[in-house]
Amino acid sequence: MRIKRHTEDDASDLARVADLVHGAAIRLLRVVRREDVAAGLSAPQLSALSVLVFGGPQTMSALATAEQVRPPTMSRLVDDLERLGLAERIAKPGDRRVYVVRVTDAGRALLEEGRRKRLARLVEILADATPRERRALRSAAQTIVRLTDPAITPGGAGSASVAPDGRLATIGGRVTGRRGSPIRGSG
Repeated sequence: MRIKRHTEDDASDLARVADLVHGAAIRLLRVVRREDVAAGLSAPQLSALSVLVFGGPQTMSALATAEQVRPPTMSRLVDDLERLGLAERIAKPGDRRVYVVRVTDAGRALLEEGRRKRLARLVEILADATPRERRALRSAAQTIVRLTDPAITPGGAGSASVAPDGRLATIGGRVTGRRGSPIRGSG
């Protein structure tokens, strides 16, 4: 990552914006996480399940990398998800020594229901925002995704477009949707 040179005023403004975004992200996460309690899973279990739902089947190594944990930790998480019937390990076609983890229908349903509840809570909160504030939030969210997702490059093959409902609609020409979305974090 290349660091650009900024004036002292720019650096101060960037620091203030970073602090505001950081605080807002934490508050927002706390609000929507309350909806996750009903799922009966830990935050790490829900996060791993989200990777599987929105990113598709993963090797244990890829899943551990995506979740930024060590393979033994991921193995325990997947064991728990398997016991609950939310994920399953299957031999990788062509290489029976490697297993991939995929979500089950029950796991997908649980995560999608949790997502519906989180979005419903956000809709309740956003109902008090003015149209101008909603436009500003949409723009800010799109900017955050653009700046934080390495798969998105401005104007390139990995560029993102945004659907009228504010969700990312394409990434690198691939249409995203409720199932199979390559964007993590929407789970």
